[in-house]
Amino acid sequence: MKEFIFSVLEFLSDLGYLGIALGLMIEIIPSEIVLGYGGFMISQGIIGYPGAIIAGTIGGTFAQLFIYWAGYYGGRPFLEKYGKYIFIKKKQIDESELWFKKYGGGVIFFARFIPVVRHAISIPAGISKMPFAKFTLFTVAAVIPWTILFLYLGNVLGENWANIEDYAHQYTLPIIIGAVVLGAIYFLIKKTKKTTN
Repeated sequence: MKEFIFSVLEFLSDLGYLGIALGLMIEIIPSEIVLGYGGFMISQGIIGYPGAIIAGTIGGTFAQLFIYWAGYYGGRPFLEKYGKYIFIKKKQIDESELWFKKYGGGVIFFARFIPVVRHAISIPAGISKMPFAKFTLFTVAAVIPWTILFLYLGNVLGENWANIEDYAHQYTLPIIIGAVVLGAIYFLIKKTKKTTN
């Protein structure tokens, strides 16, 4: 599997910024690894930070838009049948639907930082016909800091970028906790507004 990942990354690196965007769009490899390798390319002077951030944001956003459109036009039956081809399991669909029903559209931002539901949260957004502009706004707002973080870590690690998932834990854990806390605050504010109206 490692050899396959490295061969794909080497191919994508030849495409520069486009390679980062495509690597995130097709999601054959986890975004952390693609962006980590992007950070490594920055450290080697192959690409620059601004372009990498733009490419990562575009690729990460479109990856979620594809899932959103699949939910919007195909519904849950389509995703249960074909989700495995984009590495989405039924458990992820179930979890993301529960989160979406409980917290509403705002969860699109917070859930991007939570394992298990991070990628699948776009499914209930599409199924429920969440407004496209709102979905895109929340998605971009979450993709940008995620992209910056992993490009930075890949750049810092340099040739050790392949260890990014182990190294990133000390950064992602506080982010996950923060996202859960902020999500809970958002939910409480929303619930309070409903009861006062």
